[in-house]
Amino acid sequence: MITSLAVRYLTALERRSVLLVFCCTLAGAAAQILIKVGASSLSNLSLLQMVQSIPLLAGYSLYGVSTLLLVLALRQGELSVLYPIISLTYVWVTLLSMAIFQESMNLCKALGLVTVVVGVSILGQGNRR
Repeated sequence: MITSLAVRYLTALERRSVLLVFCCTLAGAAAQILIKVGASSLSNLSLLQMVQSIPLLAGYSLYGVSTLLLVLALRQGELSVLYPIISLTYVWVTLLSMAIFQESMNLCKALGLVTVVVGVSILGQGNRR
């Protein structure tokens, strides 16, 4: 009885950690998009312009949120399982770049994204007891 309760509790903690890292990937992707928007609006690379750019500041702030989520996730989760999930950030950034900046998709990019998603899925399956 106690053993099955402990396994259920650990599973809930692991799921929470995976969810936190997944949110970390979304926040990281949004941060990168905001930084791109902010950087594109700079007329020159002066420190004053950078600290006055709302998109840049928002992007940096989201990176901070992403880091905090990662710290919370790593407290209870396995690094070898959670850290590869962060690679999903590349998937979100590519998809958002296509939608927001009209960047193109080609076969190599598509295969790379599929490889990342399949790899993360395989790692997730391998962690199940």
